Amino acid sequence: MKKIALVLVLLIGAWVFFQAGPGEMPKDLGVTNQKLKDCPSSPNCVSTQATDADHQMDALDFKGDLASTKQQIMKIMGATARMELKSEATYYLHYVATSKLMKFADDVEFFFDHQNQKVHFRSASRKGYSDLGVNKKRMEKIVNAY
Repeated sequence: MKKIALVLVLLIGAWVFFQAGPGEMPKDLGVTNQKLKDCPSSPNCVSTQATDADHQMDALDFKGDLASTKQQIMKIMGATARMELKSEATYYLHYVATSKLMKFADDVEFFFDHQNQKVHFRSASRKGYSDLGVNKKRMEKIVNAY
């Protein structure tokens, strides 16, 4: 029985080791027709534009104008550990969050919908199926800081 348990631990460890790393950045990130990319069916993504309860979070209201709202989000993200700004446009921000131990990468996007005065966001793992709620917890902290 101990041998079987040891083999299982080694197999799981090897699988995790080879799954680690950032993964490739998706080529279809960004805003298309006023929408961020849809979440996949896996539970490792949250979005304010998702239509299903498992992935959906509420959008943020603007605080002042576009510039001050965007500055507030950038300040929060700049104070968030292992978060790197990858792309900035007038109505869009893309960050990459990297996990401390395994170096997994998550893409965190913000769309500043100036017409509706809403900040939409999406946070998704690049690899794997479950993230044990990491993306949702991250975005809840950002929402609370905002």
